[in-house]
Amino acid sequence: MSKIKKRLKLRQSTNWESLSNEDLEKEYNPSSIIGGNYQPYIEQYIARSESAKNQLDITECQYGPKSTNTLNLFMPKNASQEKPCPLMVFIHGGYWQELSKNESQFSAIEFVKEDIAFAAIDYTLCPKATIQEIIDECKLAINWLINNHNDFNYNPKKIYISGSSAGAHLTAMCAINNKKMINSEKIAGIVLVSGIYDLEPIVPTTINKLIGLGTDSAFDASPLFKDLKNLPDTIITWGEIEPLEFKKQSINFAEALRASDTKVEALEICNRNHFDIILDLGNYNEVLGKKVINMIKGENS
Repeated sequence: MSKIKKRLKLRQSTNWESLSNEDLEKEYNPSSIIGGNYQPYIEQYIARSESAKNQLDITECQYGPKSTNTLNLFMPKNASQEKPCPLMVFIHGGYWQELSKNESQFSAIEFVKEDIAFAAIDYTLCPKATIQEIIDECKLAINWLINNHNDFNYNPKKIYISGSSAGAHLTAMCAINNKKMINSEKIAGIVLVSGIYDLEPIVPTTINKLIGLGTDSAFDASPLFKDLKNLPDTIITWGEIEPLEFKKQSINFAEALRASDTKVEALEICNRNHFDIILDLGNYNEVLGKKVINMIKGENS
């Protein structure tokens, strides 16, 4: 199937091509719907991440050759070789050009409390890296975690990946097309929060200035157009207070996953926006956190 035919077939519920560049700019700027200022949420990420660093044992690991190829790992104290724990890996967002692992550890305390290890991945940002290079770095990090499980007492068959916004895109790309990964063990499950899975709509926007995507490279880096067979169980979610096009991205990707026989739970979270929904990731008292913890522990939500 040609790229053009595949685009048309899988864009069943989107009509972004009919939007003006001005409308695309607004729809793909998720802060537009909350008044434009998302810094208070970044400050929450930082404050909660600092609390995790101060309260938990943290190990910084080098997973690749670049200075940015590091991850921070938080382990429950009772994990052992006899009783290895599950691991939740988190890939941060920021449109592939902002943030780092240091602002992305806000869920560590909640996961460790549930006897689940937590890892926050760093990667090289655009424009120092292309999106494809970032994808490859994240795959390298996941592979490193799989191969080094004995050093940290987490279960290589119970590794879950989560991501927010651009991190959800990277999470999806890590779970599919694993030919570039040295170790092809199946990921146990993925959690995709407020992601973008068809990258072409951002090509004409100012978001793309530092990313440098063209039509073909956007297609090649879009999870929506990949072979989605044999993906792990998936939670795909978004906030009630998000631009319509961001919601459509998740809805359309969930439909594509179901068409590929992936077990998917798709849900909109009430009273959450693009930036605060991810703060619920490991919180069992919130809708998203309860579903994530139950997925890891094999319990019904």
